[in-house]
Amino acid sequence: MKGKVTSSTGNWHEVEAEDGQTYACKIKGNFRIKGLKTTNPVAVGDWVELECDPKISAGTGLPGAWITAVEERKNCIIRKSVNLSKQTHILAANIDMAFLVVGLSQPRTPQGFIDRFLVTAQAYHVPVSMVFNKCDLFDAGLDAEWKEYARIYRAIGYPVLRTSTLTGEGMDELKKRMDGNTCLFAGNSGVGKSALVHCLAPSLDIRIGEISQTHLKGKHTTTYARMYPLWEQTFIIDTPGIKEFGMVRFTKDELALYFPEMKELLPQCRFSNCTHEHEPGCAVKQAVEEGSVSMLRYKSYLNILHGEEVPAPSLIDNKQERK
Repeated sequence: MKGKVTSSTGNWHEVEAEDGQTYACKIKGNFRIKGLKTTNPVAVGDWVELECDPKISAGTGLPGAWITAVEERKNCIIRKSVNLSKQTHILAANIDMAFLVVGLSQPRTPQGFIDRFLVTAQAYHVPVSMVFNKCDLFDAGLDAEWKEYARIYRAIGYPVLRTSTLTGEGMDELKKRMDGNTCLFAGNSGVGKSALVHCLAPSLDIRIGEISQTHLKGKHTTTYARMYPLWEQTFIIDTPGIKEFGMVRFTKDELALYFPEMKELLPQCRFSNCTHEHEPGCAVKQAVEEGSVSMLRYKSYLNILHGEEVPAPSLIDNKQERK
């Protein structure tokens, strides 16, 4: 049989087979996905082959099966594992659209997190829409900052939405973008991913967390990735809140390829191996000076290049960003 992985909790995986039956599954043998050593070789969204075995699912209330093979993925979101620095963790696979949920306050999403996620999605062929949530909390300053973010990221091809589960703002547009797709919701703990899912489908049993007032960071509510059906041909993968997004399998000479605004300028650089940092005749640096490439994004590029974290500055205080 074949089926789609709908939840992954470590050793156990729930798989919905093509006949509509859900199976409690374990992995048979050792898996290597395209040579990557992953902490979870089977991820939510994977299409897998099953071999029934009722003995392995005693006490689960579901029929049991072994996962014997994973079909080739069309894409995935992958990051460095937080437990084993030399391994990787697959957030989800076979995604039609990823929604990066961003917070400007309570908590604030670091700039480095945003751009690391976008670079990874570009590299693994996952379309991304950016969702700035909790817009009901935006004062005049945050509203101006959101407009700057929207200007910067829309200019390079990313759809940008603003949403509120309290007022309902942006929810109709979000539903429209999700319709007919398998969607991934990802972001920092506390930015409101589970609250968005609950607002989209109130009947689903989604825990909604609180914000730690000590550090203004979110508390984990989703403890493992799970796929939920929303409406016809529309599914959502809710993932645990991510504190850090470590990138894997990137070399310094290819990083600029995943910044769309830089990629189109690369043929104009004097040197084919330009790092866009100190070389003369660099079209990217010239574009930054002229304001056609965002200084914020360029700083983010440099920080990723050097393996550093980018702080989250106030955009409205950055004169370069107002050009």
